[in-house]
Amino acid sequence: MTGTPSAPAAAVPAAQAWGAGSGTSAAARLRQKMPTLDYLERAARRRIPRFAFDFLEGGTGSDLGVARNRAALDAVELVPRYGAPLPVQTEVELFGVRYAAPLGISPVGVDGLVWPGATRLLAQAARKARIPYIVGTLAGASIEEVARLAGECAWFQLYGLPGRDHLVTFDLVRRAEAAGARALVATLDAPVRSKRPRDLANGLVVPFRTTPRTVLDVATSWPWALALLKAGVPAFANMAPYVDAPATLPKTAGFVQREIKGTFSWEAVKRLRDAWPRALVVKGILHPADAEMALAVGVDGILVSNHGGRQFDAAPAAIDVLPAIAAVVGGRATVLFDSGIRSGLDVARAVALGAAGTFCGRAFLTGLAALGDGGADYVAGLLAEELQVAMGQAGAADLAALRAVERRHAGAFAFGENGRG
Repeated sequence: MTGTPSAPAAAVPAAQAWGAGSGTSAAARLRQKMPTLDYLERAARRRIPRFAFDFLEGGTGSDLGVARNRAALDAVELVPRYGAPLPVQTEVELFGVRYAAPLGISPVGVDGLVWPGATRLLAQAARKARIPYIVGTLAGASIEEVARLAGECAWFQLYGLPGRDHLVTFDLVRRAEAAGARALVATLDAPVRSKRPRDLANGLVVPFRTTPRTVLDVATSWPWALALLKAGVPAFANMAPYVDAPATLPKTAGFVQREIKGTFSWEAVKRLRDAWPRALVVKGILHPADAEMALAVGVDGILVSNHGGRQFDAAPAAIDVLPAIAAVVGGRATVLFDSGIRSGLDVARAVALGAAGTFCGRAFLTGLAALGDGGADYVAGLLAEELQVAMGQAGAADLAALRAVERRHAGAFAFGENGRG
């Protein structure tokens, strides 16, 4: 189910690897102007329409899950050790492929709403940075195109389409295999559609209706409007083969609304296991008992996630359940993490608590919104550099040493024998 590992690249200092040059270089000036994701976020707010920014930043309900993820990550403390400075090595092998860092790009449905053409730009950025990209079922470019752009960095996220005994579901699996996707990521944590108040208030519903407010919003966000003219209207590219031609946005949006259910039964996951020859990952696990169920059907990876706070406002912060799930898995599968990652330090925290790799979606889309087409490349470099700094400060020369760092995690969820915290 895994291939031959790619040859690792030599470790290089962060400044050299990610283009930070002298104090007078364009790259250095940009780093001075946009040193963290917070700065990029402020720039993004000015450059894209309000409905796009709210879609990017918002969660479900009262945004409690988004806030909980952030507070929980901030509360994780790592105790540094000093006296033996070493070069830092961040490379990681995931499912037979060697990547530059334990960092990847999460799937984001309708990513072109945040920045037109986002899917292709994310695929290109992943290949340049040598990190995995989980392209979504509802992304703006097809799995075939993304695989051509991203190469062995392309993974495919799958939602369930249970109609006609999962006919479309398994056709998507077939397409992902033929395209060369390295991993199939089945999403479990969207069993019903969540209520996202910001999107509802902004009129982001099917069918979408243009209003005078929308027109004004776009007209006053000229960088986004120019990107839209260049890239075209966001589309559900993977769905186009399943609607009558021409596959217009209203047709494909209606198909998505009717057919996608957003989860899988364990029996369906077993069918995916039987059909998929490469690495199979389940995304959205928050309980150790569900991790055991996933292991029982033969998955290769478990992605601990609360959907970035976008599905269930009462869900625990993903980082707070990560250690318990990692302990249950115990090396029988690869444990991955997303939800709330905003810095290389957050990546270090998640690795220290048991993740082999981490993913984030908002950060990379924020980079595109703030800086345009090169924004995802910038965020990849920024997060990787911050990770190297965090590991250096912690005294961890590699990821194995990072997992051994002493930490305090007061918010860690403790699951009892009866399955309750």
